[in-house]
Amino acid sequence: MKRLQTSEKAQAKRLYQRDQNRYVTDRNLHLGSNEWHNTTLIYRRKEDTEYIDHRQYSVFMSNGGERYLSEYAYRWEIENGYRTIKRFMAATTSKNFVLRFFYFAFACLLYSIWRVVDLLVQVALTGEYQHSPVVTADNTLTLLKKATGIG
Repeated sequence: MKRLQTSEKAQAKRLYQRDQNRYVTDRNLHLGSNEWHNTTLIYRRKEDTEYIDHRQYSVFMSNGGERYLSEYAYRWEIENGYRTIKRFMAATTSKNFVLRFFYFAFACLLYSIWRVVDLLVQVALTGEYQHSPVVTADNTLTLLKKATGIG
C-alpha cells in the first residue's frame, strides 16, 4: 500500500466525486540520476469504511500490474486487525520488552473478546454475522474505560 501524496489525494477526490470504485494507471517512478522504474498505481475503494470522502480509497503501487491486487485484500484485513489491536494497547514509552509484549498480548486478548461479543450480538440480533461490526471498538473502549477507569 502506498501513502497518498498530493497527486494521489487529488485523484482519490476525483474518483469519489465520480463514485468510481477502482482506477488503474501506469506511472514511472523516478529513482534518481535519470533512472526510472515502471510501476502501476491501483486505486481501490475500501469496503466497510467510516469515511465519507476521498479517504475511502487505498492506493497500491505494484510493479506487477493488477494481478496481485486480490492478494493485497488479505493483507489489508491483517493490517486493519493490527491497527485495531493497537487501539486496545496501553500507551508506554518503556523499552522493557517483557512489558511491551505483555501490553500487546493483553491488547490481543481484549481485541478477541470484542470480536466475540460483536459476533454474539450480531447473531442474536440478525441471525447472521457480517464483517462490519455492530459493537464498535470505540463503544467497547468507552465501556472498558467507564468500568475500570483505565484508558
